Amino acid sequence: MSEQRMGFAGPEIENTLFLQRLREAREYLGASQAKVSEYLGVPRSAISEIESGKRAISALELKKLAKLYQKPVAWFTDEIVEGVPADVEFLARTASQLSDSDRGELQRFAEFLKAKSKANNDA
Repeated sequence: MSEQRMGFAGPEIENTLFLQRLREAREYLGASQAKVSEYLGVPRSAISEIESGKRAISALELKKLAKLYQKPVAWFTDEIVEGVPADVEFLARTASQLSDSDRGELQRFAEFLKAKSKANNDA
């Protein structure tokens, strides 16, 4: 099955969200295209072409990029869940990497902030 039939970005596929997320994830980490190309074992120009939609990306390349960018593959391919701000998505992703104990503490802190906000709104 070709990469394009599998649903990954190719030259004629309108998939700006996918391409935007690839670029954003790289830039968020502060990684240069050269470093990413070195990681994937492809020329630097390939990363530029992938991010601009001029070159298709294989499933294996996407899986490697997801690992490098510390994001699930679905983050690149699924539509954004409406109503979930980017900062909340970031918090969820970060919290998932915490220990059980730390997540419990974070949950208690979130409940505290929620109660504090409610008290301020009621006053």
